[in-house]
Amino acid sequence: MDDLERFGGDELVPVCGPQDRNPALVYLSSLAASGRRTMEAKLLRVARLIGYSDVVTPPWHLMRYQHVVAIRTRLQEEGLAPSTVNSTLFALRGVARAAFNLELITADDLVRIRDVRPIRHQRLPAGRAVTPGELAALMDACAADPSASGVRDAAIIALLYALGLRRAELVALDVESYDPESGELVISGKGSRQRKGFIDNGAADALADWLLVLGESTGPMFRPITRGGHLIRERRLSSQAVYDALKRRAREAGVRDVRCHDLRRSFVSDLLDAGVDISVTAKLAGHGIEVCSRYDRRGDEAKRKAVALLHVPYRRRADLPPE
Repeated sequence: MDDLERFGGDELVPVCGPQDRNPALVYLSSLAASGRRTMEAKLLRVARLIGYSDVVTPPWHLMRYQHVVAIRTRLQEEGLAPSTVNSTLFALRGVARAAFNLELITADDLVRIRDVRPIRHQRLPAGRAVTPGELAALMDACAADPSASGVRDAAIIALLYALGLRRAELVALDVESYDPESGELVISGKGSRQRKGFIDNGAADALADWLLVLGESTGPMFRPITRGGHLIRERRLSSQAVYDALKRRAREAGVRDVRCHDLRRSFVSDLLDAGVDISVTAKLAGHGIEVCSRYDRRGDEAKRKAVALLHVPYRRRADLPPE
């Protein structure tokens, strides 16, 4: 396999040893659960590419610059999206950093691996914005369900949109993190970073109704409900259950292809469209300004309005033939 030959030329090389000395496992253990699953899948693709069936066995400590370059080339040749190739390179850099911290590679080796450049690309942004009509239809679908699930799902959709929450952030909410008087809600985001959200108008009403149904002053804010309509109080709702709930309500509402993250994109787009400063919007979304701008889905109409604000001092010529 040329430079990919098991990171060690033609000879079979030993694995990295115990788990606490395995750079891949050390790197993965440093990630949050959602990121861990994603990056493990990237490393598994690389492992299979070089002849291994799992991420534990490859001799990651023998990985060098030429191997990473060859992996990047091979992934490109397989027709993978540039973003997929780049995220795989990011995972390999994480493994290399772990190997360096475990004193398995030198600083020079780490620098050279980090020097493998990502693929430059520019694509149209993924996802879409949810229209006001679609949001209303989703709420109507929840209102048509007289059970506790209808009240809960309305509150879920309201907070996903009105706070721009990620699914993981939503399911991590606790009742005591919300102050109904001020509308303040403490959100635990990525990397254990906390931020404040503010709930108002219809979102506050939807949450108030759900808290009445929940009848709890502490514990998880959102919990599972059985098919028979019984609230499972001792469990926290899962991210997959939130995904399934939105998918079900979208189907009932006749809303096409809407995902939880589309509500987050709509949160950013609608705030920007309303004239909210991008710095404030980024803080509310828990993002940097550059990342926040990628969530903007206002489309061409916003660009047309922006261009219309500019004035070019030109007068049509009267000496030209009429159109």
